[in-house]
This record gives sequence, C-alpha cells and structure tokens, in this order.
Amino acid sequence: MSVVAVIDYGMGNLHSVAKALEHVGARHVEVTSDAERILAADRVLLPGVGAIRDCVSELRQLGLDQVVRQVATDKPLLGICVGMQMLLEHSEENGGVDALGLFPGQVRFFGDELREADGQRLKVPHMGWNQVKQTIDHPLWHRIEQDARFYFVHSFYADPGKHVAGRCHYGVDFAAAVADDNVFATQFHPEKSHTNGLQLLQNFLAWDGRW
Repeated sequence: MSVVAVIDYGMGNLHSVAKALEHVGARHVEVTSDAERILAADRVLLPGVGAIRDCVSELRQLGLDQVVRQVATDKPLLGICVGMQMLLEHSEENGGVDALGLFPGQVRFFGDELREADGQRLKVPHMGWNQVKQTIDHPLWHRIEQDARFYFVHSFYADPGKHVAGRCHYGVDFAAAVADDNVFATQFHPEKSHTNGLQLLQNFLAWDGRW
C-alpha cells in the first residue's frame, strides 16, 4: 500500500492537508514526526504556516531537517507555503533565518509600501486567489491550465533565481513553485485551492519523482 507521510513538527495545516490527500485518492496518509515512518513512506509532504523561524527551529529540534534532506535524495517530496520557503537558503523574516538550503536563493519581504506599476497600493500579506504561470512542463502541472488560479497567504516571497516551476505577480514577480529532481514545492496552498489544488495533489500521488 502506498503511504504518504505528512511531516508533523507542530506547524502547518496538517488536518486539512491530510483530508485533501484522502479526498483525491490517498489510501494511507500518516501525519507523523517519526523519522523512520517518514523515511519508509512512498511520498512525503512538508507543510508550513506561521513564522519561518519557529518552523525551522521545531524541524531542527526534532531532527527532521536531516530527514527532509534524506527524503529529497530518493523519493517524491512536496513542500507547501513555509514548507517551500524552508527549502531555500535564507529568509529575511524574523531578522534573518538560515533555512535548509536545498534550493539556492532568498525569501524576501514584500515590503510595507508594496505597489503596482500604476501606483496602486497593495495589502501585505498577499492573501487570496492569484494566477500562476507555469514556467516548465512538469508532471505536477498535469491537467492544470496555464494561468490557473491558486490560493495564497504570505508576507514573504521566494526569490530562488533558478529551479522556478511557476511564477506569480503581486507588486513583484515571485516564484509560486520550484522544482528540482524529485522535489516540488508551492508557495500557494493546494489544499485550499479547490479544483486546481486538488488536481495538483492528485498529480503528486501519481508522481514517481521523475520528469
């Protein structure tokens, strides 16, 4: 039986993510902080909400940062929201936080005076639905239209420089998704994104880590 492990480090919408996975066909979802169970799973999901400092601290305190590194070498891994940001090298949040460094790049603050080119002032956090432009052909985009809308909630955005799988615009262009080998991660919340988000999770269940 295929097992999906949702990493439980005390942060993230664990219940809603697990329910969304079950809704799209996952038969065995384990929400767990047990390293052996995570490493034994067929696929792994790294969620995250809240302050990145707390997320990284809890992950490291439980020794799960090394588990994530191991998973990233040999099985499909999906990061969501702060779970994506933690995969980069560094974040400006909380005065500066070193993250896991699986992807190059920085996580930057939208700013207190975020505006569009026409001068329109934008609220921070970026909260609500926005379009995502797919920048690569990837199995997790299967059956999802170009410029499909997904649900975002974040005050900081990823600027990885490369490995971008999807882009979004909110005052600035930023990475809505990143991908490399068997790792895929999204800034948006697929579990809150209705049809498009559920399709992405269904694609994740079918993905063998190759593309």
